[in-house]
Amino acid sequence: NMCGVTGFLTNKEFQEETIVKMTEKLFHRGPDSDGFWIDKNAGLALGHKRLAILDLSENGHQPMDSPSGRYILSYNGEIYNHLEIRDEIEKTSSSAVMWKGSSDSETILHAIEKWGIKHSLNIFTGQFAIAIWDKKVKKLFLARDRFGEKPLYYGFFSNSFVFSSELKALKVHPSFQVEIDRNSLALFMRYKYIPAQYSIYKGIFKLKPGTFLTISQDQKKPKIETYWSTSRVALEGVRNPFVGSDSQAID
Repeated sequence: NMCGVTGFLTNKEFQEETIVKMTEKLFHRGPDSDGFWIDKNAGLALGHKRLAILDLSENGHQPMDSPSGRYILSYNGEIYNHLEIRDEIEKTSSSAVMWKGSSDSETILHAIEKWGIKHSLNIFTGQFAIAIWDKKVKKLFLARDRFGEKPLYYGFFSNSFVFSSELKALKVHPSFQVEIDRNSLALFMRYKYIPAQYSIYKGIFKLKPGTFLTISQDQKKPKIETYWSTSRVALEGVRNPFVGSDSQAID
C-alpha cells in the first residue's frame, strides 16, 4: 500500500501552488485524494496523496490534525498494531477518548500527543514514512520505519528545507538546482543501488531506517536521532539469548 508525503519549511515567501505541484507529482502513490496544510507565517507546507486502505471515509483524510490541534500529520504506510495502541490509549486516559474514524493516522496522532514522538516510534510496529509539524514549538519531525520499507528524502534548496517520498516531487520545487553526486554514482556502480543516507543528487539525502529528524523553524542544521538499530537488537540478543524451541522461535 502506498501514499505520498511531501513538503517544505522555508524562511522566505512562497507560492501555494508549489506544494500543489509537488504533491501532484506523487499521484501514482495515492489516487484516492490529495490534501494540503499551509502556514505561511511559519513558512511550512505539507502535502499528501492518499491511497485509502484502513479507513475509506473522509475521516482518514490527510494532512490530519491531532485532537488538541497541536500536531499536523502527513504519513505513508501502515501501523500493524494500531488497534492495540488505541486500547492502551483508552485504558490509560483519564477521560473517554473520542475517535473520529478507524484510520491508523488518527492513532499515530493520539499516541504522539499522549507519549511524544520518540516513545511513540518505539511502540509503532509497521512500515512508515511520517512527517509531523508541531505548531507549539514550531518544529518539523520526519521519521522512517525500522527497515526503511517506506522511502523518505530530504535536503536544502537555498532557503528551503524540502522532503518527499520520491525525488520527482523535489524536482518541481522552484529552487531546485542540484547536480549528480559522483560519489553516489560510484556507490551505484559498486552495489547496484544507492544506500541510505545518500541519493543520486548532491545535498539530497535518504533518511536512514530507524531514525527521526528534527528541524526548527529557524532551519539550522537538522538533528537526526536513532530510535532503533540492528546493532542494539543484536546486543540485547547477546545479553538475553533466546532459549525456546524451534517452533517457539518460528511463532
